[in-house]
Amino acid sequence: MGLDLCSTLKGSLLEGFFPKGWDLKKFDEICARPAEQIGAREKWWNKNFSPVRCASLGDFDTMMGHEIALQISQAAKDGREVAFILPVGPMGMYRWAVFFLKEWGVSCKHVHGFNMDEWSDGEGNTLPPDNPGAFQCAMEQAFYGPLGSLTVPKKQRHFAVRNSLPKYPGQIESLRKGGAKLVVVFGVGRVCHIAFWEPHFAAEYESLDAWKAATHRLGAKLHPLTIEQNAITSFKSRTTLVPAFANTIGPGLFLKADAIIGGCDGTLSRGMTWQAMSFRLTLHHEPSPWLTSTFMPTLPGKLFYLDELAGPLEPECN
Repeated sequence: MGLDLCSTLKGSLLEGFFPKGWDLKKFDEICARPAEQIGAREKWWNKNFSPVRCASLGDFDTMMGHEIALQISQAAKDGREVAFILPVGPMGMYRWAVFFLKEWGVSCKHVHGFNMDEWSDGEGNTLPPDNPGAFQCAMEQAFYGPLGSLTVPKKQRHFAVRNSLPKYPGQIESLRKGGAKLVVVFGVGRVCHIAFWEPHFAAEYESLDAWKAATHRLGAKLHPLTIEQNAITSFKSRTTLVPAFANTIGPGLFLKADAIIGGCDGTLSRGMTWQAMSFRLTLHHEPSPWLTSTFMPTLPGKLFYLDELAGPLEPECN
């Protein structure tokens, strides 16, 4: 008899911990597949969706930034506006998006930026915009500020704060009716969230259509794995600094994308990674509201990933 989580879960402190729609045995089967199969196409993938391998973090940041800049440049050439739903994580691509836009001399006056999420309390109240932990602060420093005279006009920068997030659906719909393209840039969370749309939310909806129609939440309750992921990736392991709630867009916005630009760069060092399983599930688990990111391959676009995440996902003591 082998010893693993599935065989020892009963009676453990993790019994009842995972979202009830998760099939851990199925997760394990997907994770056990050979690394060479990572790009094998699934029947539910959009014909214009593809995962894009990156050999190094430098390649990842550059290629993803180039893709963002291309979308902005092409929209300018087409004489149309473009709405971007933007993440804070991954972040390295913004430096390169800025580089290419400056090299090409492309103004972002036609760009509308909508940050997908923001830390909050249970009522949706957020950090001051100049707080170093605030996503608004991160975006100003990484993207809007460095663009200089080519930057996105301030009135076209939207952040997921209490008085702004509820306006997103109407603003984005108005832009799209006027001919704007909607581009969703995203990372994939430890629990396969997109933005902070968590897996346990699925239990609250009577149907898949109802789940897909949800546009946003103020003060969304985060899963413990999400909090620990962010403690590792953004807070120097200091769990006590991570809020337990966040404001977030929902599938009613990100699943309307005309194009997606995804990024999975969740490696650490010495063979350690926090994102390989969620990357695998995103690509090869059929779409499920219990695994939000599994819907992204149904949309046209690219998912850039670090080659190390492909596996094999076998034990290695560090």
